[in-house]
Amino acid sequence: MKTKFSTTWNHSKQPRKQRKFAKNAPLHIKRKVVLSAHLSKELREQYGKRSMTVRKGDKVKVLRGDFKNKTGIIDSVSVVRGLVKIRGIEVIKKDGTKIMKSIPASNLEIIELNLDDAERKNIINRKSKD
Repeated sequence: MKTKFSTTWNHSKQPRKQRKFAKNAPLHIKRKVVLSAHLSKELREQYGKRSMTVRKGDKVKVLRGDFKNKTGIIDSVSVVRGLVKIRGIEVIKKDGTKIMKSIPASNLEIIELNLDDAERKNIINRKSKD
């Protein structure tokens, strides 16, 4: 299977092709495809948008996995790996040290947006007009 990214790719029903697209996409596209999470019902009504890209400082709730229903603030986002680290969601290693657990953004729900950045406000204003 080719690993080169196809710019003419539209969509496919086949999950393997969707995963291939997401894995081989350049970072500016991967950020939109892999790092988006659903908004909570309140935010959805407020901004008129279903999902947004996660950012450092957003308050999120975990929907899947061992840490289901726990909330925390995003500490770091890895675009290359497509994973998010959340403050307060930690795993204890055998030697007793704590490390933050990486969670895919698709398993999160954004509860509160970080609006410190002017760019983020512009994105919200632009998307809510659509």
